[in-house]
Amino acid sequence: MTHATASERAETQGADAGYRWVYLWHWPIRAMHWVAAGSIVVLVVTGLFIARPYFWTGGEANPRFIMGWMRFGHFVAASALVATAIVRIYWLFAGNKFERLSALFPVKLRDWANMVRQVKKYLMIHPEREPHYLGHNPMQQLSYTSLYIVAGIEVMTGFILYGVHNPGGFFDSAFGWMTPMMGGLQMVRFIHHVLMWVFVIFFPIHLYLGIRADVMDREGTMSSIFSGGRFVRSDAHFEDD
Repeated sequence: MTHATASERAETQGADAGYRWVYLWHWPIRAMHWVAAGSIVVLVVTGLFIARPYFWTGGEANPRFIMGWMRFGHFVAASALVATAIVRIYWLFAGNKFERLSALFPVKLRDWANMVRQVKKYLMIHPEREPHYLGHNPMQQLSYTSLYIVAGIEVMTGFILYGVHNPGGFFDSAFGWMTPMMGGLQMVRFIHHVLMWVFVIFFPIHLYLGIRADVMDREGTMSSIFSGGRFVRSDAHFEDD
């Protein structure tokens, strides 16, 4: 007599209740998500301190070397964020259909039409007409891809600023030539600072929409970033199935 695993029992119970289990996100994608999230939090906190020390104590020769530790934490977090980007780029080609490059852009006319329907759903305008997606819907595709672009610019401007402290070094040589194109070093700092606020604003919206989807759809959208999959209704039509 064989005994079913907890996962198999959950899938069987879900099927009996009219749901099916769909595996969406491989563990590298899930790990990248959480490492990137933690890195961004550290980057925001340390970056704000570097720009304007908000709990600085003592004079210029602070015995605790607070600024040095803040800069060190900023650079470590930046390195971790770049590492997650490398993993994500690799998974654009190695992942499943929900993780590949084609899943990052609403390239079809159907997806653009569905994006309008999705926005209406968020605004509670004919929510019953919302399109159903197993992976990211067109609105998520556009917003997440835009965030990747913002992160890329943020990393490049960060490398420019890092290279300033070692003129002629690797980072200065590799990225310093872009400084005049961006309008000078002060403009680079300004861009780096402004784009940080994109992440600060994005985080609560991202969290709210994730929780909202779980509460309203009851399909485990939030839990999928932990487990890799979710239960979906067996009788529902999904655009990307």
